[in-house]
Amino acid sequence: MKNLKFLTIIGLSAIAGLAAACSPAANTTTTTNTTVANKSAANSTVATNTGATNTASTTAEKPGDETPATVKAAFPDAQSFTKQHKDIPKNAIAEIEKEAGAKVPDTDHHSYLAFSTTGGARKQIGAATVIEAKGKGMVVVYENKEGKPTIKEIRADGVPAPFLAQFAGKGHDDKFQIGADLKANGVDDATAKAIAEAVRVDILTMQTLYGSADTH
Repeated sequence: MKNLKFLTIIGLSAIAGLAAACSPAANTTTTTNTTVANKSAANSTVATNTGATNTASTTAEKPGDETPATVKAAFPDAQSFTKQHKDIPKNAIAEIEKEAGAKVPDTDHHSYLAFSTTGGARKQIGAATVIEAKGKGMVVVYENKEGKPTIKEIRADGVPAPFLAQFAGKGHDDKFQIGADLKANGVDDATAKAIAEAVRVDILTMQTLYGSADTH
């Protein structure tokens, strides 16, 4: 689905597996390329590294910072950001697309980790992704609930807040069908469906890459 581009937000202190997977101590922004061999290997990082801290780094933005302004706006208390890359396992792509009813736009998934410095320690305060649907860019902020990425909020210009507010608190087990699970709330049906599909693909991808194993 060419209209869909991922970026989601993980806003949380506990999706800290992201921090453990990619947060060098002395840099405000780092780009890494991690190949996830299988779902269980990726899942373990988020589940076991909650609350990790790192040596404080400079709060000044360094050249080459790839963090979008929209992501920074979602974390006003952050002094630095880290951009993370993870490859979606090939065997997981078909499963994600089947569950979401939409295409995975890119096998290289990007997320942005936000950090603040308190008491001399650099600590992750949240995470986010950026996705696109019907020409609308959206920042999806995530938090961790019982080892599972959960949407905290979605920010997007030109999309009614009542529509976006419906996604808060949803995880990969929730449905996103317009007219049943979600109401259009001021958004035309085609756009509402495209946004719901994009968010659904992203939350399933986040669960695949960072979530703990399901018990059901």
